[in-house]
Amino acid sequence: KIDTELTTFLNEKAALYNNPALFVSDDPICIPKSYTNNKDIELTAFITAMLSWGQRATIIKKCTSLFEAMGESPSAFITDASTKDLKHFTSFKHRTFNGEDALCFLKNLNRIYSEFGSIENTFNTTKGTIPERISAFKKLFFNREISRSNKHLPDPLKGSAAKRFNMYLRWMVRNKGGVDFGVWSSITPAELFLPLDVHTANVSRKLGLLTRTQNDWKAVEEISNVLRQLDPIDPIKYDFALFGLGAIEKF
Repeated sequence: KIDTELTTFLNEKAALYNNPALFVSDDPICIPKSYTNNKDIELTAFITAMLSWGQRATIIKKCTSLFEAMGESPSAFITDASTKDLKHFTSFKHRTFNGEDALCFLKNLNRIYSEFGSIENTFNTTKGTIPERISAFKKLFFNREISRSNKHLPDPLKGSAAKRFNMYLRWMVRNKGGVDFGVWSSITPAELFLPLDVHTANVSRKLGLLTRTQNDWKAVEEISNVLRQLDPIDPIKYDFALFGLGAIEKF
């Protein structure tokens, strides 16, 4: 049982950092925040989230250049793009994500939008828990083909913490008048899992919320279940508290 004082503290920190004025400008979420059309938000958020590792300034720079090359509406570009159009992105590189990966992702997104109409529809093709659906989405996304690009999407059923995918789901699902978009209606905030990274994991352990020492899916389940005790309806709002304490306040 979490004591009342700690719960109050975390609620205050969550409210503090779930604030676009404080959080958005230097965070990768500023990329999809620059669009107003829901399809553009969904698409740019997906690619941005999957590329969100390393320095935040670099992520923002790389994603900005990628989407600027797609024109005013990246979702319209992806939907209508020919193979020739997509080959312009083979020079893209961000850390271990190279031009081959960019071409693979863009081709598969083109197919996803053609077959399913949206990433949300694709994600919900398979019913089940969130980790089961992330795993199924990966198979659907890559059309069950094995390539070097497979490593850029997680599989929680194989133990991955799936940090970037859980962050993407938080962006799409939560809609509490703060940082997140809430453009998906088929999943409730109560179903979400914490985007576990070094900051949120370390703070969780210091606060006694997480006992597991590995940052894997079992740790994600453990900390998410604890957060559900604090707020069963919107447990992942505490991502803002834990990240803010770790990355900004150096708790």
